[in-house]
Parts: sequence; C-alpha cells; structure tokens
Amino acid sequence: MTGTADRSAALSAAWAEPWASAAEYWVDAAQRTVLFWDVLRQRGNQYLEHAADPTPHVLSYEFEVILDGRSLERPCNYMLVRIVPPEGVTVDPDKRPFVIVDPRAGHGPGIGGMKPESQIGRALRAGHPCYFIGFLPVPAAGQTLEDIGRAEAAFLRLVAERHPNAEGKPCVMGNCQAGWALAMLAAIKPDIVGPMILAGAPLSYWDGPRGKNPMRYLGGLAGGGWPAALSADLGHGRYDGAHLVQNFESLNPSNTLWSKQYNLYTKIDTEVPRYLSFEKWWGGYVLLNANEIETITEDLFVGDKLAAGQLATSDGRKIDLRNIKSPIVVFCSQGDNITPPQQALGWILDLYDSTDDIVANGQTIIYAIHDDIGHLGIFVSGRVAAKEHNQFIQNIDLIDVLAPGLYEAVITEMQPDDPNADLIRGDHVVRFEVRSVNDIRALGINNTEEDRAFATAARVSEINSKIYGSTLRPLIRAASSEPAAELGRRLSPLRLQYSLFSNRNPAMLPVAMAAEQVREHRRPAAADNPFLAFQDLMSNQIVTMLDGWRDMRDRWIESTFYAVYGNPVLQAMLGIDDRTLAERRPPRGREIDEVVDGLRGKVAEGDIRAAVLRAVLYAIWPMRAVDERGFATLRQLYDDSLPGHWDSLAEFKEAVREQYLIMRWLPEEALAALPDLLPKDAATRDRAFGVIEAVVSSSGPVAGEVKLRLEQMRTAFAAEAETPIAEVETPAPQPARRGRTGRTLKVVQ
Repeated sequence: MTGTADRSAALSAAWAEPWASAAEYWVDAAQRTVLFWDVLRQRGNQYLEHAADPTPHVLSYEFEVILDGRSLERPCNYMLVRIVPPEGVTVDPDKRPFVIVDPRAGHGPGIGGMKPESQIGRALRAGHPCYFIGFLPVPAAGQTLEDIGRAEAAFLRLVAERHPNAEGKPCVMGNCQAGWALAMLAAIKPDIVGPMILAGAPLSYWDGPRGKNPMRYLGGLAGGGWPAALSADLGHGRYDGAHLVQNFESLNPSNTLWSKQYNLYTKIDTEVPRYLSFEKWWGGYVLLNANEIETITEDLFVGDKLAAGQLATSDGRKIDLRNIKSPIVVFCSQGDNITPPQQALGWILDLYDSTDDIVANGQTIIYAIHDDIGHLGIFVSGRVAAKEHNQFIQNIDLIDVLAPGLYEAVITEMQPDDPNADLIRGDHVVRFEVRSVNDIRALGINNTEEDRAFATAARVSEINSKIYGSTLRPLIRAASSEPAAELGRRLSPLRLQYSLFSNRNPAMLPVAMAAEQVREHRRPAAADNPFLAFQDLMSNQIVTMLDGWRDMRDRWIESTFYAVYGNPVLQAMLGIDDRTLAERRPPRGREIDEVVDGLRGKVAEGDIRAAVLRAVLYAIWPMRAVDERGFATLRQLYDDSLPGHWDSLAEFKEAVREQYLIMRWLPEEALAALPDLLPKDAATRDRAFGVIEAVVSSSGPVAGEVKLRLEQMRTAFAAEAETPIAEVETPAPQPARRGRTGRTLKVVQ
C-alpha cells in the first residue's frame, strides 16, 4: 500500500508541476507587463522634462561653461565646457588636453560622457584635462555649418591657451557627424588641431559593400536632397532632427519594433536605469537650420563632395583633407550599419594612389576596425572605452610622433610574460602596423560602375533641388508659420511615442498605482521555468521574421537604385561618364621627387640624437610596426643616457619625421653619412647604442633581419667616428620603387 501511495503522489506531482510552472509564469508575466508600461510612463515624463530644459544634455559629469558660441561675432548654438574631474580623480594641467565633440545628427549632446566608462571617463583617469563641445537644441538664426566651424576653432584655441605648458596641441575626439565636421575644420585650420580620433565618422558617403548598408542609397531613392529642404520649409526654416533618428531606426526594424522593448520586458527588474538613461538621449531631438541640412544632404550624403575636394568656405578656400597635418585615427566597425568601414576609410583612396603619396604629403593615418560593435557602441560602449579608446588616449603622444604613412592599430590583451610589461599602460598592448592602400581596397570600396550610379543620383538631386527651389519652395515658405511647425513637430510619431505615455495621459495614472502594488509583491518566475524558454523562442521567431523582411527590403532598395541610376541611357542623358568621375578627383598633392630633393641637404646634418633615431629606424624597419614599449623606452633612456635633449614633443616629432623620410627615400646616403653624426667620444657612442638596443628589443628578443641590422649598428657605433659606414657589412639592398616622374628611388621596404 505504501508503494502505491508513493507512486500516486509522484504522479500527482508530475501532473501538477506544469500547472505550477504555468501559474508562476503568468503571475510573473502579468507583473512584468504592468512594470513595463510604468517604465514607458517614466520614459514619457523624462522626455517632457528633458525637452523643457533650456540646456538639455546627458553628461554624467559636472562641468563649467568656458565659452558660449552665442556670444561670438557669428553666433551659433555650440558651447565649450570644462569637465570637472569627479572625486578621487586628479588631472595634470600640463598634460595634453582632450576635447570630445558629440554628433549633432538628430540627438542632443552628452553621449560621449553619459557614463563613467566613456571617452571622457578614460581621458580623466589618464590624468588629462578634459573639455566637451556640446550644443543647444535650437540653432541660432541664420547659423551655418561654417559658423559652427569658426566657433569650434575658437574653442580649440582657448583650450590651448589654458594649457600653455602642455606637450602638444589638444587631442580632439569627433563622434559620427562631429568627426566629419572636425576633419573639415582641420583641413582649413591645420595649425590648431592636435591628433584627431574620428569614431564612426563617414567621410566617403558613396562607399560601401554590395548587399549591405542600404542607407547610402536612400538619398537617391528619394530623388536627392530636396525632401530634406521640403521638411525644413514646412518647419518654418528648421529641420526636425527626429527625421534623422527615424532613418536610423528604420535600418534595424527588429530592434526598433521588438528587441529593444522585449529586452526591457524580460529584464524589468534590472534593466530600467540603463534603459531610461539611453532613452533620455535617444529621445532628445534637436533642430537644424534649413541651410545646414541642405548642405549636409546635397554636398555630403548625396554629392559626396568632401573627399573630392569640391567644398569651399565662403571666402573661396578649398577644403582639402590632405591639408590635415595632425595624425588622423579612424575608428570604425564591421558591425556598424550607419558608417561601415568603407565610408570611414574610402576617402584615403580618393586622395592617394599609393602609400608613397601619403608619406610624401606628410600625413599620418591610423585606422582600427572593430569586429562587430554597432554604430553607437563605437563611442558609447564601456567595453570599447576600456579597450580601444583607452589605448588611443594612453598612447596619444606616440600617435602624435608616428612617421607619415598608413597604419593599423592592432590591440591585444597583455600577457603575464610580456617583455617590459611595466611599460604597458592598461590591460592591452597596441602596435601600429604598417599598411598599404591595397589593404583599404580589400575592404570592398566602390568600383567605377557603382560610382557612376552615385554620380548620376547626385546630378538628379541637383536638378530636382533646382526645380523644387523655383516652384514649390516659395509657396511653402509663404504658407508656413512657427505655430504650425511646432504642432507638426509635436505630432511626430517619434515624439508621440514618448508623450502619449507620460503623466499627461490620464490613462497612465492606474498604471502608476498598479506598478506600486506590483513592486511590493513582486514574484519573478524561476530562471528554469519552461514557459520562459517558450517566450524566448517566440521572440526569436518575431526577430527572424522582421530581419527577413528587412533583408528583402534592403535588396529591393539596392536593386532599384542601380536599376535607375545605373541605367546607361539615363547616365548618357545627364552626361555622366568616366571623365565625370575623373574630374571629381582633387589635384595631385606633393610629388615624391619634390620631397626627396628637399631632403638631400639634410642627410649629413644632425648630431647624436639624429644618429640614434636613424639607427633605430634602420634596425626596426623590417618589423613594419611600432610598439608602445619602444616609444616609452626611447624617451626614457635617451633622457637618462645621452647628452642634449629635445625641447618639446613637437621638436621630437619633427626629428622623427625627418629621419624617417631620409631613411625611406635616401637610405644609402643616410647610412653613408651616419659616421659624421657620431661624437668622437667612445663612451657616448656606447651609451647611444645601449639606447638603440633597448628600443629595438623592447617588445621581445630580436631575430632575423632585425638582429642583423642591430648588429650592423653595434659595429658602426663601436667603430672610430671616421670609419665609413660602407665598410660595415650591410644586408642585401631592397628592391627599388619608382617615383611618379619615373626616376628610380631606392627605399627601405
């Protein structure tokens, strides 16, 4: 009897278990539903409060206003603030200041410092004074993009004046839209900008891989930039940034329509603070003047005129990105569907035929490509801030002195057995590895056929804009008014999704009351509840369905774009051909022969400092990379071991660049002149070689050609000063490379 009773109890428990799990799940689901709607209510209240703030932002740091752009001769709605270091963080006013500029691409400012683990947070923890350039939600009357550039130039001059003893000009970090605006400023006023970090910033608007990133086609499908002009005219001369945000949201409908809300719903007990913090920024829409959005759409997004050198200031100065003399760090991601790597890096191929051209122009370009982070994560993710941005910040002096050329920043985790680990800052090691323009081409830059299609779309846009400007625009402007424009903005679906669920809606009062009761009696389901797994399964099905619809839509967008604008008949009617594309390329920059001729007289100039740099460059050349430990070793040991010093980082940078160019273009003459740079004192030469050896081996034991070259320098520095370097055994010469004029130039590969 006992056994039968036990079996009956077990059977009853088995039957009861699913029902218990179901009851547990439905109680949990009902409570989460109430709490979810209450979070939407809180989000709505937060939106209204944020919109009513005359200076809205999402910075998590205290700050003081240094200069308000509205007080300038040509006023704009931008301002410069100094970030007040939080308690426990000390900054050195003599260290290079950092200036973070947030994008004005529909949202308000502050995303670069929304949380402690951010660009601002990392700069402060590294001891750098930190400044932020933000903006108000409403532009000044008549404000133009050029006015903003003038204001930012004034801001950067002021930052530099506040830190007269800092080594180097301010480092400026431009996120997304702020990145291309910063590049334009640096091209016009190269002397006021230090190293630039462009995070998720598009500079080549036509480029991108086929089958992905449909945003670059949207301007063409809309007939060009005239819809933006129409929207601004309906807005009484102001364009609503919510339209830009809506474009972003349309790229990933599964996230916009489902995943973001579902993630909140499933993590309602832990996710609310993060969700509300992000939504405060995401819903903080700003306005742009009509002339601003028209310039952005016509000249950049559709016209792609920046890299082509077809933009100019009001006084006629051409905006040529080759004028930028500060190092340019381009940080992009394969997971970015707004600014894919091709749009972030394609401008390099627009301006330069080869890496030699980059070097001859004296430009230093560094890029880093993340594997999967999304667009916002490039400048918002705490994980990215702790790795990539931290390495850029910690090694900003090394970035500033890198020789001209193209590099990729390769960041790896530090290992316990890494040599000279005490010279590594943080948990990662960065190497700047030499790359060529072929590495950029390998990313999948547009071919000629694709560029012709985009050029056709740009021509159609110009025609449509002229037609709109001469027909509908006068009528719409005459009929528009500010009250009607404000009503239209308030009725925007993106704004209504916030305001309709705020306390302004009486229907939300019962939700708030019910949420209080739920929090007091919260009963979450167990993590192993089978109904939670079924819930996730259904969610995944919804995501798959929406992703499938997105992919089908994107394929239609791309095929339609090329069917229309790739049509040879339309291209012929508009006069678009290969000559049109050739005319888009800016005039050539400095020729290699011109650079070489200017270097010849400097080969035999210099002292022990020039000799050390020349020897180090010669020895490490086969590595084709620069390690942060080598830079730290050189600066440290040189100051401790050798006479004389560089008066400033700028002087050191100039010396490195000069010796690099000499070794690149005139290696045989450079080695032949090396004995003339060495002092007669044998002890000084020994100490000098000790510096060279320490730098070359700073990242580990040397081998192969590097070891051979190091031993060659050991012999050279140990010999009498009068001994010709030619008597020292040299490695086999490297293949010659031809300059643009056809003259053979022997260079070290």
